Amino acid sequence: MPSPYRALFAAPGSKGFSAAGFLGRIPVSMMGIGVVTMISQLTGRYGLAGALSATVALSAAAAGPQVSRLVDQYGQRRVLRPATLISVTAAALLLCAAHYGWPDWVLFVACVGIGCVPSVGAMIRARWAALYRGTPQLHTAYSFESVMDEVCFVFGPIISIGLSTAWFPEAGPLLAACFLAVGVFWLTAQRATEPEPHPRERRGGGTAMRSRGLQVLVATFVATGAIFGAVDVVTVAFADERGHKAAASIVLAVYAAGSCVAGMVFGLLRFAGAPERRWLLGVCAMAVSMILLLLVGNLPFLAVALFVAGLSIAPTMITTMSLIEEHVPRAQLTEGMTWVSTGLAAGVALGSSAAGWVIDAAGARAGYGVPAVAGAVAVAVGFLGFRRLKRPAPGRGGSVEQHSERKERHVA
Repeated sequence: MPSPYRALFAAPGSKGFSAAGFLGRIPVSMMGIGVVTMISQLTGRYGLAGALSATVALSAAAAGPQVSRLVDQYGQRRVLRPATLISVTAAALLLCAAHYGWPDWVLFVACVGIGCVPSVGAMIRARWAALYRGTPQLHTAYSFESVMDEVCFVFGPIISIGLSTAWFPEAGPLLAACFLAVGVFWLTAQRATEPEPHPRERRGGGTAMRSRGLQVLVATFVATGAIFGAVDVVTVAFADERGHKAAASIVLAVYAAGSCVAGMVFGLLRFAGAPERRWLLGVCAMAVSMILLLLVGNLPFLAVALFVAGLSIAPTMITTMSLIEEHVPRAQLTEGMTWVSTGLAAGVALGSSAAGWVIDAAGARAGYGVPAVAGAVAVAVGFLGFRRLKRPAPGRGGSVEQHSERKERHVA
């Protein structure tokens, strides 16, 4: 590991919460695909499987910011453990209902409960922010977390699908629930690195979405999520049309690998200037890279095009986290980070649905028009909201405020 990344873990407790966070967040990439695999194997009803997976995603998108808002007010330990117990209990209900053939409505109720899963990635980033706020190390920490996100999405689906097909249908979701419980309870046992809660005063409450800058970031990432959701669905269909459906997992892993490599390199760099310009450049790069997918004719070319497309993902996500620090009060940082994840989740649902409709109507190759359109929308929203991002709100306590304080001390 390059020295800037090794230096991150010199802080006491950083290795422990990072390891716990990795274990606790890998279920995000395992549960949805695990539910699809389990239900399709037990019932053969792909429509039901997809609807249940979408229910988990939408429930998590709705509940995630509310859980994170409570975390900001009362602390990670007091909120994450009850939320995780609800999610794990709901997962157990889903497994029993699927195994014993209970009515469909029970399956949907269980999937709604699973959506109470906390955003573990946001919790880990909040701990890094508490350790390194206002220092260059925070950029490296956010880069490391983006790499860990990509590693989860490379290996999580492989583990979930592999276990459910090779062992028994319920194995993938079962292991995901176990990972979540162990990871969250291990994380919340580490009190020394837990960020201090910020109980809201009566006049100081409200949601982090009141921030005009955060509104721009979330809206843009709804379109970005549509890119991700559409690319996943269309790639599977594209590989299926060419008689190599199993190769889709490898091609999508290459997509995540491109983001992983870019995130690792991006974390080693130091930048001057406004982060909102780098963010807008990253959004534009994601949109332009989707044009390459319209030209693909075979799987090797597709893998190369997706690797190139993946290079812009992690740098854009890393810069987004820095911008959240500038536009969201410190007391609402975890909630602000979770709202971006919520925007992504909603976009994934929209993008996958739109892509499926286009594939049915015109074929897989035409389906790559969906992420291209979504990329254009993301760029449009980014440009329209750029002025909001150039004006961080006063008193936020984010990276800009900290950097300006260091500059003033240097001048003095």
